[in-house]
Order: sequence, then structure tokens, then C-alpha cells
Amino acid sequence: MVMSLHQLDDSDRAGVAALSGYGILDTPNEPEFDEIVREAARTFGTPIALISLLDENRQWFKAKVGLEPSETPRSISFCTHAIRGQGVFSVPDTTVDDRFSSNPLVTGDPGIRSYAGAPLRTPDGVGFGTLCVIGTQPGRVLTAEETVKLESLAVKVMEAMERRRQASVSTAH
Repeated sequence: MVMSLHQLDDSDRAGVAALSGYGILDTPNEPEFDEIVREAARTFGTPIALISLLDENRQWFKAKVGLEPSETPRSISFCTHAIRGQGVFSVPDTTVDDRFSSNPLVTGDPGIRSYAGAPLRTPDGVGFGTLCVIGTQPGRVLTAEETVKLESLAVKVMEAMERRRQASVSTAH
């Protein structure tokens, strides 16, 4: 089942609206974002790292390492769960978590077995995406230091998004 905008709750709709204000969906790769996901994959030793942004019906990847598709349906995204909480959302073993064990991203390609995502939030706290690291082996639990590092990389993503937005605003005037 794919969600449409009318099935989203108020916080999801706020996130979609906030994301549109960045004007970043469906834009080409940008070195600054690509470097952050490469750093995340290296730091956490995961085969997959993503900057995942949620619109009405999909999660779109602004930058990615280790994953071929540029988007997946929002209805199967881990990111949707990550932005609903505070702090890093972590699933050490997707195969034993009822929310994800039958997810096609777990049962099929790419075979997600562990996930950790730091929410991307506007300065006023509206969540619309994540910086996430994904493993193909179960049992990955982040240490306190790793949690802080993932959060700091998510801050770098938001700083880059804010710079990008400011640059587009100043060139529009």
C-alpha cells in the first residue's frame, strides 16, 4: 500500500511542506552531500549510507552509497519511522522487528539487516528525512559515541541544505 498525501498525518504533511521549501527534490548529485554519505559509510563500516528525503509518496535519495535505486515507496521506508521520534532511530536486526521483518527491503534486495537513521529537521524541528547507515549483517548496535557522530553528520547535511537554500534565495533576488 502506498501512502498518498491525504493519508499522511499532520507532522508528515508539515515535513513534506518543509522539504518543498528547500527545492532539493530530484536535483542532480552535489559533491557536498555525496561526501557526507561517503563519510558516514566509512565511519560506520556499512555498505549503504543515504540522505533520504520524504515526499508524499516516496523517499528520494539526495545522496547514496551502496544502493542502486534513486527512490523507494514511502510506505516501505525506514525513514518514516525515524522522523517520528527524537534522536537516532536504530533497528539492530530487521528480521526480528515486527515493523520491518516482512518489508521488501529486508526480504529482498538490498537485504537490510540493520538500520540507524538520524532525523533531518528544519531549524524549528520539522522532520522530513534522515541521514542513515544500513548494514546487511544483523546485530549492529551504535555506541553512544557513534550515535553522537551520526547526529553530527545529520547536522552537516542540514547546514549544507540551509546554505543551498540561502544561495538559491539570493540568486532569485
